[in-house]
Amino acid sequence: MSSLKVTFGILTAGLMLSGCMQATTYEATNTAAFKPRDKELLAKTTYVKTPVAEPFRRAIVEYHRKEAPGSIVVDSDNHYLYYVLNDGKAIRYGITVGEEAMAWSGIAKVGSMTEWPAWHPTPGEISRLGVPTFVAPGPDNPMGSRAMYLYSGGKDTLFRIHGTNQPEYIGSSISSGCIRMTNEDVIDLYNRVKLGTIVVVLEPKHGDSPYKPQMALQGAGGTTY
Repeated sequence: MSSLKVTFGILTAGLMLSGCMQATTYEATNTAAFKPRDKELLAKTTYVKTPVAEPFRRAIVEYHRKEAPGSIVVDSDNHYLYYVLNDGKAIRYGITVGEEAMAWSGIAKVGSMTEWPAWHPTPGEISRLGVPTFVAPGPDNPMGSRAMYLYSGGKDTLFRIHGTNQPEYIGSSISSGCIRMTNEDVIDLYNRVKLGTIVVVLEPKHGDSPYKPQMALQGAGGTTY
């Protein structure tokens, strides 16, 4: 009798878990939203298009914070950027962020937006990285396919949300402080954002995992986008 109860309990638990778990179906980027120039330049990239690790692929997830729909929240601790939707949802993108000493946090607005931007390295980047003073727009430019420039108090913070020619680092902290996305993801975000969009960059240790795990940890069962 006891063995039957154990077996029944295991089966019941399995059914309950299967009912709670959602299969994650990853979808290819919708290239129909790309402009002819996007398709032309993305086809000419010479960097290795390393697939993004599963936890950092674009997904629609449950969102428990209180930011208004249409705003952006950057969780640098966990390498996620959220674009807030209606009805308690957000689009979650994997990102590369700056090392802690180079990171910026605070509330800003998108003050300027550019498609296929040129790169004007700061004096610090030129000294530290040995890069030229100017890199023209193009498929292998480190700024990638789009850039959104963050302003605070009417002034350029010198931090940007932009594409990358190093997709292998999505989910890492290696950049010079700016927020990098895959070129495909940053095009998707750019098409949703407008000038004046609020951007909240959370302070270190104010992300959602391991300190507040609701957002980061539930994403594996989210609907991909």
